[in-house]
Amino acid sequence: MPVNKRPHTPPLRAPRRRELLALTSAWGAALYLPPCAQAGVAEKLGGADEAGAPRPSNSINRKPASSDTPVIRPGQPLRFPQDFGAHPAYRTEWWYLTGQLQTQTQSQTQTQPASSASPQTFGFQITFFRTRVDAARTSHSAFATHQLVFAHAALSDLQQGRLLHDQRIARAGFELADAASGDTRITLRDWQLQRSGPATQSRYTSHVAARDFTLELAFTQTQPLLLQGQAGFSRKGPRPVNASHYYSQPHLAVQGELKRQGRTLAVQGKAWLDHEWGETLLDPAAVGWDWIGMNLHDGSALTAFRLRRQDGSTLWAGGSLRRPGQATRPFQPEEVRFTPLRSWTSPATAARYPVQWQLDVAGTRYQVKARLDNQELDSRQSTGGVYWEGLSELLDAQGRVIGQGYLEMTGYVAPMAL
Repeated sequence: MPVNKRPHTPPLRAPRRRELLALTSAWGAALYLPPCAQAGVAEKLGGADEAGAPRPSNSINRKPASSDTPVIRPGQPLRFPQDFGAHPAYRTEWWYLTGQLQTQTQSQTQTQPASSASPQTFGFQITFFRTRVDAARTSHSAFATHQLVFAHAALSDLQQGRLLHDQRIARAGFELADAASGDTRITLRDWQLQRSGPATQSRYTSHVAARDFTLELAFTQTQPLLLQGQAGFSRKGPRPVNASHYYSQPHLAVQGELKRQGRTLAVQGKAWLDHEWGETLLDPAAVGWDWIGMNLHDGSALTAFRLRRQDGSTLWAGGSLRRPGQATRPFQPEEVRFTPLRSWTSPATAARYPVQWQLDVAGTRYQVKARLDNQELDSRQSTGGVYWEGLSELLDAQGRVIGQGYLEMTGYVAPMAL
């Protein structure tokens, strides 16, 4: 459940000559955004310092066919490969990749020298967001911004105990950004995520040239799609209107390269992909959430989340467990309980995050333990939020590590809005 919020205004950057047209268009588009966002969008979307990316043929920056608000309902079947792509009629959408990477040793690759005597371990996050700009829905201008695209990328360097983070934002169109409908094909300047292959044999490729690192990764499907909730209908609150369409791709096999500090490292690992879209995801009483997506060593996939009220109590909860060769077992709200065990206080924001949890789901007890305490991300230059998200271990009741994945915690600095 990645974070998406209204943009925050960054410092103005001077555009290059070849992007003056896009800058002029962005100023026009900003007139259709809420007043609090107009200046920031004009600055961020016009001033680009990266090379533009090709625009997919089925651009999402178009006026929606109807001004009617779409509704997520149970019983609406997901269809693939169409639902791998963007759903521009809905207000919020994201494609979310997280996982663990290890450097390959000399015996594992003949094209790269060994990077060290023992493998290095990294956590990574790549997230692309799409959001509909409601203020432009009634506009007939060709320059109105109907869709915005955001992206976050993060690298947890366990060896150095550091989190590296970068972010992007652009309006859809004008060769700045786009997300195709019909299949996964997203570009945001020089960041990309694309899917290929049959719907049951997906292969994703991603290129992310961040400020402090570059990821060139390929992800291969090893298990069937996991439809969350009721066949992809995922409740996010007491009211059925607070829901999304939501599926996961657990246990993706990862291969590729990590470039950092002038070195190119061959890496491999395991990842998790979430794709989620909806219209009204959060109940007004929800200020944030706690979420995990865990790849277990035995091939199982565990999802658990809870929505929190202001006082820290649970407003709603859910998730699922799929064991190898078995059907997905969705959790009812009363079957999921998060209990903090240890907290870490951010020196940057003074927010206090539980970095170790006791997790009880459907009668089974686990622990979730962060691999690195300081994995707080400040995304106020793009989606506007500050949140904690990082590589974590899953332990059984006896304290044995039985899986790896990601923990996300939002709303600890300020209430989230979706």
